[in-house]
Amino acid sequence: MFSGLVKGIGRIARRDDHGGDRRLVVELGGAGVGPLAVGGSVAVNGVCLTAIAVTPKTFSADASAATLAVTTLGALGVGDRVNLEPPLKAGDPLDGHIVTGHVDGVGKVVSVEPVGSSTRLVVAVPPELSRYIAAKGSVAVDGVSLTVNAVAGVQFEVNIIPHTENVTVIGGYARGTAVNIEVDMLARYLERLLRTEPDTGVDLATLRKHGYALDHR
Repeated sequence: MFSGLVKGIGRIARRDDHGGDRRLVVELGGAGVGPLAVGGSVAVNGVCLTAIAVTPKTFSADASAATLAVTTLGALGVGDRVNLEPPLKAGDPLDGHIVTGHVDGVGKVVSVEPVGSSTRLVVAVPPELSRYIAAKGSVAVDGVSLTVNAVAGVQFEVNIIPHTENVTVIGGYARGTAVNIEVDMLARYLERLLRTEPDTGVDLATLRKHGYALDHR
């Protein structure tokens, strides 16, 4: 479990293919993710991976063919920069939002526009994910917890402050950049809950039944 607050930028030092799977060796650089332990989790561009080998400056992790197919990890080359975040510990502050590291799909940057001292970022997502993204809700982009400013069709808009640009790979985004998207887990569970109803519509009675609204009558 993660919070979407990236602890620094690493770099792909090596990649080795084994059948359809791939082993990645990641240089930690100045990312504050240590100390890592073999068997521990780390989010790489928002994808939860397990460290299988650790040195003071690197860690190695395997990505399965399934993971490579549904995330941007398959396109990473030696030298590419990646966001890194260690898992939350009991008692850690949850300053972002709950991020599982289970990427829902790959989006694409539509535009990167300076607005004052910040940057307006517009991202397009696969149509099947757009219903989970709402204005003022949360979304993880390459593992970075962001607040959605606006939604239009399959596109959503977020504002990136200078600090976030400096400490994540978002500062290197350009039109067409592919990004990992994880929607808010609450949206997924709510949809699953409502699918168990005979009528797939949402009404006050349904919300009351499942504890999302109080009856003040």
